[in-house]
Amino acid sequence: MVKNTEKASQIMAQVESEVDSNKEQIAKSFIHYLYNSLGREIDSKAHYLEHALVYTIRDRLMINWKKTEQRYAIKNLRKGYYLSMEFLIGRSLTNSLINLGLKDITLAALYDLGLNFEEIEEAEHDAGLGNGGLGRLAACFMDSCATLALPVMGYGLRYEYGMFRQHIKNGYQVEEPDQWLRHGYYPWGLMRREYTRVVKFGGRTVKSVHPDTGRLMVKWEDTCPVLAVPFDVPVPGFSNNVVNTLRLWSAAAVEAFNLNAFNAGSYASSVAEKNNAESITMVLYPNDASENGKELRLKQQYFLVSASLQDIVVQWAEKNNNDFTQFAENNTFQLNDTHPSLAIAELMRLLMDEYELEWQDAWEITSKTMAYTNHTLLPEALEKWHVSLFERLLPRLLEVIYEINKRFLNVIEQKWSDDISKQRELSIIDEDNMVRMAHLAIVGSYSVNGVAELHSQLLKESLFKTFYDLWPQKFNNKTNGVTQRRWLAVCNPELKQLLEDKIGGDWIVNLDELKKIEAFAEESAFCERWEKVRLANKKRLANYIKKETGVEFDPSALFDVQVKRIHEYKRQLLNILHVIHLYNRIKRGQTQHWTNRCVIIGGKAAPGYYMAKLIIKLINNVADRINHDLEVGDKLKVVFLPNYSVSAMEVICAGTDLSEQISTAGKEASGTGNMKFMMNGAITIGTLDGANVEILEEVGNENFFLFGLKTAEVSALRKHYNPEHFIQNNNDLKQVMDRLESGFFNEEEPNIFDSIIGSLKSPYDPWMTLADFADYLQAQQRAANTFQNKAGWIKMSIINCARSGRFSSDRTIRQYNDEIWKLSPVGIDKT
Repeated sequence: MVKNTEKASQIMAQVESEVDSNKEQIAKSFIHYLYNSLGREIDSKAHYLEHALVYTIRDRLMINWKKTEQRYAIKNLRKGYYLSMEFLIGRSLTNSLINLGLKDITLAALYDLGLNFEEIEEAEHDAGLGNGGLGRLAACFMDSCATLALPVMGYGLRYEYGMFRQHIKNGYQVEEPDQWLRHGYYPWGLMRREYTRVVKFGGRTVKSVHPDTGRLMVKWEDTCPVLAVPFDVPVPGFSNNVVNTLRLWSAAAVEAFNLNAFNAGSYASSVAEKNNAESITMVLYPNDASENGKELRLKQQYFLVSASLQDIVVQWAEKNNNDFTQFAENNTFQLNDTHPSLAIAELMRLLMDEYELEWQDAWEITSKTMAYTNHTLLPEALEKWHVSLFERLLPRLLEVIYEINKRFLNVIEQKWSDDISKQRELSIIDEDNMVRMAHLAIVGSYSVNGVAELHSQLLKESLFKTFYDLWPQKFNNKTNGVTQRRWLAVCNPELKQLLEDKIGGDWIVNLDELKKIEAFAEESAFCERWEKVRLANKKRLANYIKKETGVEFDPSALFDVQVKRIHEYKRQLLNILHVIHLYNRIKRGQTQHWTNRCVIIGGKAAPGYYMAKLIIKLINNVADRINHDLEVGDKLKVVFLPNYSVSAMEVICAGTDLSEQISTAGKEASGTGNMKFMMNGAITIGTLDGANVEILEEVGNENFFLFGLKTAEVSALRKHYNPEHFIQNNNDLKQVMDRLESGFFNEEEPNIFDSIIGSLKSPYDPWMTLADFADYLQAQQRAANTFQNKAGWIKMSIINCARSGRFSSDRTIRQYNDEIWKLSPVGIDKT
């Protein structure tokens, strides 16, 4: 029978016309899915109501999602692909409603049904697809690409479990599985089984010579294949009918069940293949302290790049009859850190082994399509994998990497023929037989960018100086940004309304429009409304803190916040030393002109990071002692907020007064939390590190609490750093250290904090925490004094928000596109 496409098109047009977005139709669709698809009633649990609402909104995305795909399928349209191991998208419901312009109508439809949107919104779990700033940045970038109508597709992994859920027991971090897919289904994701790919591991390579051309042929045989099954998540742009795609790969066995093994009584081995395959995407970032953990993490990285590149290359070959002459002109890949840098070797493998391109032709394509973003200044954080692991897991990829390196070393020899040390320094394979993934990324990419002006400068001056000497044209800066749709419009609806009332809503797509509110920074009526909005947000945050920790916060106090991954270079220790100092002042009775303060610290420590987990224990012990001291009362409250997440940050950043960005200068690549806080009117206390430098440039010294050594001063002091000198010459610091060393915060657990004390007092402390203590105290006192002048603080808050336009991810993505990707925006017809 011949398919009647004309009839199908007519019916499809009718279906599209019936997907209306008025209040009545949204209510009707919601009830349809609740009753007919889920088999539930209106009084069902919020989880089912949330699923029904997602299906309702997804219908309104689907039409433009298909139209976007059709428009992007135009021949010779240059497209971009963002490869990332993390996409920390959080919740999608409210963000989608705002981008579609349907939030008010949807709330009204639910209200008519007697339902509370906030309860339904809370039922959505944060998608466990990321860990921290890297993944949240990728999510912001996808939002901006869609809003700017750029043909960019994201590729990531569909982890069954997120990193972990963090609980606190006796002050210690306890990790539990993050079962974000606990109901077995993610309603935003559509399985696209037709695009399933096969990813190979293990095996051996077999070489032969083509009988006609004499060309060397390589086959990768006797492998352990794993299926990569794609799930597509829609990414709607703001009010432009564009819906881009985030494709997430899930690992599955080629044969899920071995019947012969089962019948023979070997029940465990009958499902072993299934279990081994699914383990690849079981959990985000397995602990790599063991060899098995390292192998699994490398498997994840190759699984991502192989499935993604096959997806792109196979579709290209089908449309272009295996002709790759225009491939580089029409495709570009952005590698989000070193995790996807195997894409360089994998694209070479595919082009040579599967499509029989010669090395030079394949390299010409690869080196013109790959672009690498670096996210760290810490040499120890640059990924390396031992050659023996590659030999066992990815033998064909290792051969390709060896060849890339051999040809690269020839380039080095031609450039510095009299300096053999340059080959040792730059080689992709180091002297310990480790594959240096950052070196592979730089060698194989046409663009290498840092993520803040200071970071990019330090890459060129120190971390990758010799690479920069070789290829200065490759290096550039793209300061990070965050999307104002999520980090202002969604998370701070009261401020959104105030801004729209005063300057309109254009800032949602052009954040520079916020500059207009600076003109009202001294207008009493506007400042009064601003203060009311901030107080309402602080009350909301105080309620959240009470619910999560049981500690009561006074919303009139200074809310002092540091939430980010727990790491020594981010210096949560400096923060808690200041808290101990404030406690000492209270106990000494030095509370004249006191500013009440509520300190919030939150973040996760990597499961294998002993010192970070001990820092969490210290914070909790200090908080417990202070919060139960009746003499302290409301003068000082401290909490460690467990299980920090995207949805938690949406509450936190809107209610924060003081944003702690206190890393050692020259260590933080950029930061994005600093931007979210600034956008919502918090004032930064920070060092000249990462994007703090650019925030300070925007707001000026009078609207920023600056302290600490500069990058050059850190380097100079390192040669003769003596923490004991700082302790003995600062009585406040001496009293803090005495309090800490006395065991006051660990009377029942003697000596547990000796490692922390030893690291602080070590002349080899790379973070030089004690060197910045005195200056930090002075900056904190300035903040406390300033907070007492409510009018002055509100003005600073308004100015910080007004000048945050530079830190929109829309600006970042425009720069990526103008200077690296060169994509053309694609308009989508209105439905």
